[in-house]
Amino acid sequence: MAKAFGIVTSTPRRVNVYGLQDCRPAGAFSFLGRYRVIDFPISNLTNSGIENIQVYLNKFPRSLTDHLGTGRQYNINSKNGRLQLLYCNHNNHNEVYNTDVSDYLDNMDYLNLISQEYVVIQPCYMIFKQDFADVLEEHIQSGADISMLYHKVNNGRDHFLSCRVVTVDKDQRITSLSENRGNRASQSVFMDSYVMKKDLFIDLVKKARDYSSTFSLAQMITKECEEQNLNIRGIQHKGYFAAICDLQSYYDASTELLDMKVARSLFSDDWPIYTRTTDSCPTQVFEGANIYHSLVSDGCEIEGTVANSVIGRGVKIGKDAVVKNSIVLSYSEIGPGVHMEYQIVDKWAKVIKTKELIAKPDDPGYVKTADRL
Repeated sequence: MAKAFGIVTSTPRRVNVYGLQDCRPAGAFSFLGRYRVIDFPISNLTNSGIENIQVYLNKFPRSLTDHLGTGRQYNINSKNGRLQLLYCNHNNHNEVYNTDVSDYLDNMDYLNLISQEYVVIQPCYMIFKQDFADVLEEHIQSGADISMLYHKVNNGRDHFLSCRVVTVDKDQRITSLSENRGNRASQSVFMDSYVMKKDLFIDLVKKARDYSSTFSLAQMITKECEEQNLNIRGIQHKGYFAAICDLQSYYDASTELLDMKVARSLFSDDWPIYTRTTDSCPTQVFEGANIYHSLVSDGCEIEGTVANSVIGRGVKIGKDAVVKNSIVLSYSEIGPGVHMEYQIVDKWAKVIKTKELIAKPDDPGYVKTADRL
């Protein structure tokens, strides 16, 4: 696998996660109390034997930079591999110019220095498990110019509306790449993941720059599909897949993994998801507390009731408090007697004086970072 290097892209402009995205990129979102979303694409690469990885950072890079550090937590061989954080020089007021192509152009000197023949590109906002050693081998054997990963869904009419979808013929050739308009339930969702030769990748980036300063790599490949200039093939992904595009999809992805059957399709002993560890004391569950069908991280103090919820590190839940169907991020506090349902509570927030916060499952509430309610 030394023949490929990896790229993890920055948050695309079509991703808009209300509240959470106000102070961090999508890759830095806390997930399941322990992980960050970016841990999944990086773990996919390192588990596949790809140890030269570029992570592109755009807006609000501090939290992601702090989490990634040197990358040693991802089991990268420091003699042969490297996790490289690449910052983007542009910060256009008009978001239409802030594309992945402009990110790549800002760091073209680093791309030119890469010695590997192939590149594997993954997004920072999607969660799935994939062995890219197999994908690369299939790509080479097929003779394709570009291989694109896609996932079949049957709820495309109401979900994945910020994603792109592909049309795949019987020979697994990609014949079109377009936005998901929600016109039908059965869709092949493009996973923003590519395999191609590095030289072709650089050529496409420069071609996109020359065609339009607003073009993304996906838009350039869409044009190549229409003109049939390249042999572009699809590779179907199977297993768990989530795209964190808005607050609802973040809530759904977090809570559906409370089902052990679903969780086993993402987590397995032979495919570890690496993350930065935090040492803290075990969670204390006090007399009178009740916890069921929930994921509770370490360092918490639980005196109330927690049901069907994800609780991050160091959270305090007071006596007689009820937290149901909610996500409470690290170091937040839910005061005594508070009743909360279908809420996402960001880090360091305190819900003490407000005794009732109840939303709907298809429209979860959000409490912003360090807020006091």
